[in-house]
Amino acid sequence: MKKIITTIALFVAVISSAQTQFEQGMGKAFGLWKEGKNTEASAMFERIASAEKNSWLPNYYVALVNTTSAFAEKDKSKADLLLTKAQDALDVEFIKDQNNAELYVLQALLYTAWVVQDPMTNAQKYSGKVMENYAKAKAIDPNNPRAVFGEADYQLGGAKWTGVDTKPLCAQVDKAIELFATFKPETPFSPKWGLDRALETQKSCKK
Repeated sequence: MKKIITTIALFVAVISSAQTQFEQGMGKAFGLWKEGKNTEASAMFERIASAEKNSWLPNYYVALVNTTSAFAEKDKSKADLLLTKAQDALDVEFIKDQNNAELYVLQALLYTAWVVQDPMTNAQKYSGKVMENYAKAKAIDPNNPRAVFGEADYQLGGAKWTGVDTKPLCAQVDKAIELFATFKPETPFSPKWGLDRALETQKSCKK
């Protein structure tokens, strides 16, 4: 997850004197996140979200910061709080727009974090929802690399238990990497993460 944060931070637009208050705030929030100050970054994104209600990105990053933090959190009660905060932020944006592939990708990742926290309890509860949200994301945007990779990666993670053939899944990882190469974010702050993880998974596929 640290690579996701680094990748996002690296792509943030260079600060210029012409930046708006929104851009300055987003840049500062990304900076805090890159420094590992997840709580402060989340709070900054929340403040921006409350001021910029027409942009889905601040709440998206509130959800992403807290979801990625939950993957690394060993204390189950703390992880629950992080994922609840993430879900609350995501819900705000789903109310406004049900046709945003990135929101569904993040929802799938959030459900994955629940599974990782407690596989015995949550795998059966959330696995179907993970796949459902990736399917929705791909239906909206078939060429979204995070949707294509995320769906394959989740199934690869459970392959040793499900016994599914991994060759088609690895082919989807290859496809996602190709899509990352041509993917063009709409804004400097739009989601760009995922390539590093996809490349790591590709290496595992070739072993």
